[in-house]
Amino acid sequence: MSIILAGSDVVLWRLKALVATENLVMASKMWTLKVVGLGAVAVSLSVELLVRLLGHFRAKRTTNKVLFFPSEVACVEHLFSTISTHSCLCPLPHGVETSFSRLLHHLLSASSSLNLCVFSFSEVNLSRALLLLHSRGITIRVLTDKDYSDINGSQIGVLRKAGICVRCDRTSVHMHHKFAVVDERLLITGSLNWTQTAVQRNKENILITEEPDLVQPFVKEFQRLWRNNDPARKQKQKL
Repeated sequence: MSIILAGSDVVLWRLKALVATENLVMASKMWTLKVVGLGAVAVSLSVELLVRLLGHFRAKRTTNKVLFFPSEVACVEHLFSTISTHSCLCPLPHGVETSFSRLLHHLLSASSSLNLCVFSFSEVNLSRALLLLHSRGITIRVLTDKDYSDINGSQIGVLRKAGICVRCDRTSVHMHHKFAVVDERLLITGSLNWTQTAVQRNKENILITEEPDLVQPFVKEFQRLWRNNDPARKQKQKL
């Protein structure tokens, strides 16, 4: 009888041990699940934080620049061709970044459109920039003052001959704006007329920005002036 009782105790002990083992396994699994869950939450928070930081840094990279003139005179041929600065034989300084070269660089960054509103336009390299963009298939529209479109040295005729769409403001007052909008995202504006005198001799300034609150009013103003100076519209008004 005592042997039977002893055997029962052993079985009971083993059952208790088995239950304890299963409890430990279950607890271990629950702990693992908790750790995995916490890890997933940590990864999610890290990703969210990383996205916010990237957005913050992108916002900081928004273009906001000011250029002052007169600009140092330097070679800009490398902006118009693939040749290295060492291949150009002109006497001007090479490999020098100037206010004028920065202006050209931003203009030539256009990938879809360039809308220009300028009072006087006679600077040859700025004209070359527009002609190069036009050859790339970029849509270019130029609005200028009627009294200054035909003066000696004006590049307006050159642009028209190349097939670039140009309109003249023919109201009773001067169209005295000097701004360009690149791809409807980048604004270039300031006191600078697009003339060699303004670039190389005058004290001028240019603001270059991608701030939407500044760019969009100029986009709308250009569209308004362009629409108001449509020759077909003026013809209808005469009739």
